[in-house]
This record gives sequence, structure tokens and C-alpha cells, in this order.
Amino acid sequence: MPDVTSLPARIGILTVSDRASAGIYNDASGPAIRAALEEMLATSFEAIARIVPDGVDSVRDAIVALVDEAGCDLVLTTGGTGPAPRDLTPEATQAACEKLLPGFGELMRARSLERVPTAILSRQTAGIRGRALVINLPGKPSSIRTTLLAVMPAIPYCLDLIGAARFETRPEVVAAYRPA
Repeated sequence: MPDVTSLPARIGILTVSDRASAGIYNDASGPAIRAALEEMLATSFEAIARIVPDGVDSVRDAIVALVDEAGCDLVLTTGGTGPAPRDLTPEATQAACEKLLPGFGELMRARSLERVPTAILSRQTAGIRGRALVINLPGKPSSIRTTLLAVMPAIPYCLDLIGAARFETRPEVVAAYRPA
């Protein structure tokens, strides 16, 4: 694995979709994540985008590659978190991570419930793989900014704790929380 101290901050953006990976439609969720990050982060970063089909193996392998080979500090997935049979992103995240951080999913669902009652169907989670944080975001582009704004205050401090690159937010958009 590359030495994270010598690299720019790297963020993996992983779209999980059978149809987008097959080219049936254009991915709108991955670009929505990038746009939200550009709005929220003051830290310059390199985005590494991938699109994979639904499934435990495809998603797990992509997360592992983004962390272990590409040296990502943060991996944000989109898609595959619902109750449908092919929605297996949380299972893949669990298989790729050493520790789970369910509080991320709890907060994202709570924030989404303020807008839509079907947010209770989401199974988003987060976890740690090595020195990287992996977070499952919703697949709907309009929900990505809402949920990322909810959890962004905790992301920089979490990255500090696990030895990832240092991330700074734009306080006029969302303030990061780091205990004194």
C-alpha cells in the first residue's frame, strides 16, 4: 500500500449499479458525489471513480482495490443499499472492512427521514479498512448531498484517528468537528 503521507488526499467514488456498469444508462450518482465533495471540502483531492455491477464480490473487490492498490483515504459508495435482492453493498462493505461504524448509516437515515418516509428502507453503513473510511451513500443523486452534509462533520476527525490524509472542510458549507 502506498505511503499516505506522500500522496495527495484520494477519494474513491464507487457507483454500484448493474445498469450503469453495463452502459444502459449514464451514471449520475458518482458525479453527484464529486460535486458535493467539491462544494464541501477545502482540501484538494484526487477522485478515483469506478462503476461496478451489484453484488458482494464486485463491490467488495472494488473497495479493496480502491484502498489497498489506489491508496484511497475515503471511499464513498452509491447504490445497492436498498431491500431489493441485488442490493448487497452493505454486505460487501462489511466483507471489505475490519470495523463497522453503524452510526454513519443511522444519521443518514435519520436525516433522509426528514424528507421521505421510505428512508427506513435504506441499509447504509460505514466501516474502516486499514487507513481508509468507507461510507455507503444512497443511490439517488438528490439524496447524496443531504446525507453527505449530515455525516461530513465527523469524517475529517475519523480520518485523523485512523491515520488517513488530513481533510479540511469549507466551514461556510459544513464545519468539521475535531475535539480540542
